[in-house]
Amino acid sequence: MTSDKPIHHQRREYDAPPIDESSLLDSPFEQFQDWYQTAVAADVLEPNAMSLATVDPTGAPRLRTVLLKSYDRNGFVFFTNMESCKAQHISQNPRVALLFQWLPLQRQLSIQGRAEKVSALESMTYFATRPRGSQLGAWVSQQSTVITTRSLLETKLAELKQKFSGGEVPWPSFWGGFRVIPDRLEFWQGQPSRLHDRFEYLLQPDGSWTHQRLSP
Repeated sequence: MTSDKPIHHQRREYDAPPIDESSLLDSPFEQFQDWYQTAVAADVLEPNAMSLATVDPTGAPRLRTVLLKSYDRNGFVFFTNMESCKAQHISQNPRVALLFQWLPLQRQLSIQGRAEKVSALESMTYFATRPRGSQLGAWVSQQSTVITTRSLLETKLAELKQKFSGGEVPWPSFWGGFRVIPDRLEFWQGQPSRLHDRFEYLLQPDGSWTHQRLSP
């Protein structure tokens, strides 16, 4: 269904309960867990989908969506081809940003920090849990390179299915994970009249966290 309304008339009033600062948890990781579990319980589509922003050597930003695969007090982990644009950008400038959008809950979370590679053991351990099709896909794709037709991917996939038909798909050494270690997180909750609740967590030199309310 299409709408004849101009874009600037496409608007929805947010009506979520307000957030009281006293209800926030001291740890941003515990606060993330609370919001993430709420998104999962609400059956939000791909609650672990997050936009990842990097910058290229000229300073131009690039944005794409990746999937969070684990998190703890050390940071937020995703996996990728280590020859991809995002991995090349990170190798030159590890400062990145993440954005979770849980629109049905009128919430978003932005994260800033630095990305570093996870260990080969951690990458291998996660790779072993992937569905076989995803394992084969990691071998097939030379991520971000130009291809002339999809049939090239399908042909290579068929070849690899045959090659690895006798056993497990091995971990490709060019594929692995990054952990984003945050120093700033902002929790955003939509509110009426665009007077949104925004709370910023900042990492302190001693490793502790402080949080404060931001004007919408």
